[in-house]
Amino acid sequence: MYTPHTFRTGAGAYARVGVESGVMSATPHQLVCMLFDGAHMAIGMARHHMAQRDIEGKGNAISRAVNIVDNGLKAGLDAKAAGPAGEELVGNLTALYDYIIQRLLYANLRNDAQALDEADGLLDNIASAWREIDAGAARV
Repeated sequence: MYTPHTFRTGAGAYARVGVESGVMSATPHQLVCMLFDGAHMAIGMARHHMAQRDIEGKGNAISRAVNIVDNGLKAGLDAKAAGPAGEELVGNLTALYDYIIQRLLYANLRNDAQALDEADGLLDNIASAWREIDAGAARV
């Protein structure tokens, strides 16, 4: 009646509904946190596929991470909303996201786990700072 494939596809659909529900009810701050989490998971999957010598899986996972950084985190930056004081910060973050994307692409091209680790570490540092903003706002 049910095959392992049925359970996987059913579980996947259930997970997608959960993610979509979370996205719909999330604050903008939480959405950015979700992007950082998604990039971290994609890099972890890329690391796993790299170790398994699964070229296609590695490439797909790195593409997912690049997409999150480029079309999520970087595209969400707004120099106008940051005001004059924040313009420099937005410029620095844009350059850092571009560097992270370069490291991810290099990791894909050269099967370089250290480049994945570097990109993941940089994203983790930014994510930690981002999460501190929310924790600081909750204390006020």
